[in-house]
Amino acid sequence: MSTEVKARQTARPAVTTPAAPRRKKSPYPYWFYLPAAVIFFVFFVLPTFSSFFFSLTRWTLFDYEFIGLDNYVAFFQEPALVIGLKNTLIYAAVTCGLKVVLGLLLAVLLTSQIVARGFLRSVAFFPVLVSTIGVGITFTVLMHPDDGLINRSLALVGVEGPAWLVDPTFALLSVALVDVWKGVGLATVIFIAGIVSIPREYFEASSVDGASAFRRFWHIILPLSRPAVATVIILSLIGGLRYFDLIWAMTRGGPGFTSDVMASVIFKQYQAGFYGLSTAGNVVLFVLVTVIVFPLNWYFTRREVDL
Repeated sequence: MSTEVKARQTARPAVTTPAAPRRKKSPYPYWFYLPAAVIFFVFFVLPTFSSFFFSLTRWTLFDYEFIGLDNYVAFFQEPALVIGLKNTLIYAAVTCGLKVVLGLLLAVLLTSQIVARGFLRSVAFFPVLVSTIGVGITFTVLMHPDDGLINRSLALVGVEGPAWLVDPTFALLSVALVDVWKGVGLATVIFIAGIVSIPREYFEASSVDGASAFRRFWHIILPLSRPAVATVIILSLIGGLRYFDLIWAMTRGGPGFTSDVMASVIFKQYQAGFYGLSTAGNVVLFVLVTVIVFPLNWYFTRREVDL
């Protein structure tokens, strides 16, 4: 009897519940993207494409004349351009390299068990908050070849200081060092964030194994801080390639053209009234930054994925 009942239950068709109708997704949340999209289009996308167009014209505030690639030809024939391009690459390499090295060393120091660690972090970040023009004017006074505090201090120990901003050999390097002083605090904060995010188990295991401080730095901090290193390199390179305000405040591209960079060359063309020529220079600078930064960013992103 039980066998017959089981057979009937097995033969009974399964009852299926109808699937609940899928609710149509409301477009309401996407409306919140609209203000940001409008701002991005008006202040970023539209000016970018306008720059490409006006770089092909001879324009004033009320009129323009299409002249094709003449602005680019004239810009690349500018004698100061070769000097400006070379100085831009040197300036970006020096400032980027020093910010990475000094920022990482400061971050390691400021994440160790030292006295007044929070206060020292604030001191390291303080120059980032100071006005760039104010920093430029201040260091122009400090680097005066005769009356500057830096050379007076060097004279006390028997060292004759160079003419920092007047000597063509030192002018660009002097501005680069001031830029590093002002910007290394931001690199330090990024590195501190990267080091703090490393799980403490790695450091505890290294302590148990008796690893030295250098080995902990080389085998734990440096590899696991690679995203922070990539961020600092990318930001420093972008800033160094397009830097202008500190250079203009301290040397105005002088003496001669020895501290001119791409941005200052473009600004001088704009001052002279060659608006189309300066716009073409801006496009060239944009392409230069893109050609250097995008492959570098792709390389760092691929390395993170491989890890």
